[in-house]
Amino acid sequence: MKKQITSLTLCAMLFALCPHAEAQQPKAPRIGYLAGAGTAPSQALLQGLRELSYVEGQNIAIEYRSANGKSERVRDLAAELVRLNVDIIVADGSPAAREAKKASSTIPIVMTSSTDPVGTGLVASLARPGGNVTGLTSLTGELGGKNLELLKEIVPRLSRAAILSSGGPSNILFEKYTEPTARALGIKLLHAVARRPEDVDGAFRRITKERVNGFLSRLGPNFTSAQHKRVAELAAKSGLPTISTDRDWADRGGLVYYSADTNARYRRVATYIDKILKGAKPADLPVEAPMKFEMVINLKTAKQIGLTIPPGVLARADRVIR
Repeated sequence: MKKQITSLTLCAMLFALCPHAEAQQPKAPRIGYLAGAGTAPSQALLQGLRELSYVEGQNIAIEYRSANGKSERVRDLAAELVRLNVDIIVADGSPAAREAKKASSTIPIVMTSSTDPVGTGLVASLARPGGNVTGLTSLTGELGGKNLELLKEIVPRLSRAAILSSGGPSNILFEKYTEPTARALGIKLLHAVARRPEDVDGAFRRITKERVNGFLSRLGPNFTSAQHKRVAELAAKSGLPTISTDRDWADRGGLVYYSADTNARYRRVATYIDKILKGAKPADLPVEAPMKFEMVINLKTAKQIGLTIPPGVLARADRVIR
């Protein structure tokens, strides 16, 4: 009888402690993901988190917020994530990073990419960011010259090229870095701006009127996939070779994509999240530049516009669409 009473007493004590033990379980950290377009984070980011033992729905939660190409919504979505008091905001692109920083000076912000984080005031310096923002720079400004060089290698007769952009600080920097290369190659560079999808037809008419024989596409996240595809189709119908830093450009019918390796960049974002969750301060985490680049060539588009891609360029491609 005495043993039964002791057992019952122990069971009662353990039962009483269960709610307390449950209450002591640490809450899964919440990541706010802010994007100008798209509906969810890159699979490379989720894979990078899994490699660091973070599994969404188990020991980490992700709040997705996307403007779906409507740039005017980014500010409100940033404010919404701040109200949710997320532990970290992952800002996918420069506009998202700028709005996130305006919305909070305390929540850590990790940029997936930014053309000029110092020039735009996101960080004090790449080595010592200061404040609450860190992450990666895409260096797409410097890539302007590389894109133009590659287009010239593919189209040796290239003498007049255009940059078709959606405007904004990052594209101004892109154009600035591209100009010296254009001068060195003897290429006259035209700047055509289409801030909104409805501006594309007018910008394209200007490009064709100027008789350019190639252009660089720099349309922003406020353009949907279908709108990017339409621009690629317009270029192909006009027989114009195109190159872009937009990762899906070649898949949408553009001739060449060349930029920093997107998957590698998102995996690096996961390491920033891990360091911050373990106590590191964004102010002390240097902004990283990309180390790996990728090129995709669409041979179907090349055939459509009657262009032969030099074998040396084809050999350097990471992927060829046939």
